Amino acid sequence: MSPHLTRYVLRRLLQAVFLLLGVVVVNFSLIHLAPGDPITLLAGDGGDAAYFAAMRAKYGLDRPIVVQLALYLRGAFQGEFGYSFAYGRPVSDVILARLPPTLLLMGVSLALSTVAGVWLGLVTARRARSALDRSVLVGTLIGYGMPAFWAGQLLVLLFSVRLGWFPVQGMEDARQDYRGLARLVDLLRHLALPVATLSLLHLALITRLTRTGMREELSKDYARTAHAKGLPAGRVATRHALRNAVLPVVTVVGGDVGTLFTGAVLTEIIFAWPGLGRLLYDATLNRDYPLLMGIFLLVGTCVIVANIVTDVVYAWLDPRVRYS
Repeated sequence: MSPHLTRYVLRRLLQAVFLLLGVVVVNFSLIHLAPGDPITLLAGDGGDAAYFAAMRAKYGLDRPIVVQLALYLRGAFQGEFGYSFAYGRPVSDVILARLPPTLLLMGVSLALSTVAGVWLGLVTARRARSALDRSVLVGTLIGYGMPAFWAGQLLVLLFSVRLGWFPVQGMEDARQDYRGLARLVDLLRHLALPVATLSLLHLALITRLTRTGMREELSKDYARTAHAKGLPAGRVATRHALRNAVLPVVTVVGGDVGTLFTGAVLTEIIFAWPGLGRLLYDATLNRDYPLLMGIFLLVGTCVIVANIVTDVVYAWLDPRVRYS
């Protein structure tokens, strides 16, 4: 890493601290000002005023919101994010228990959709205006415009209910105690439909971006010169044009972390996937303030880190980029 890029990354990391501080303040204020009382959900409607007051004092909700925010910030800087109202456990423990399923779902979706999208964009760019090119364009247009919750339900109706190829919900078969390879196969069967649902929008966008970038690069002078020197068309596309064409794709992939998490929330609800998306949904219904704050802080951190990594990768792919 060059000295200029190192200084840029260090400056971005310093800015990230203040950005995360703003994320905490805004989310904390919005969550506490939103309608709904967590104490009513925890204690029920049968308690008297004294009991409700005691519960609010127990969870620190009887203090002014500014004081609550200050206490939360002090604890967050010390690595303590409070206790979940619903689970009665530290927020960090609850989130870490649900993090692996979400990382698996998002990681597989991002990897498959990116690789497949770049490959489809490369193939269709080399066969512009063909039947394959038109078919892929129509398919990506449909995929880009189809909401995740609608696509997920269609996939369930077709591949689970009608054909019976994949399970409807969950991460594993609770009725069987699979081990080894059988357990991996069971996991992949449960993972197939959620990954397909979450990958649809990203795959469509990457395919169209790669196709557009490849067609532009293949029309430039350096590509024509390579053809004139006798280089095979495939080598010109993969060795020369593709590196420049994927630069916008890198930017989109880095910026799609937050979008993927948003889609993961809907996907995990549809398929009862036991990850952070489902946890966020339950925490919202339960008005679990500490848990909501912990999830939002984690997502904000991931989005910021992903953008910094994107800038580094962009500079590595294109030596002309200089960050000051």
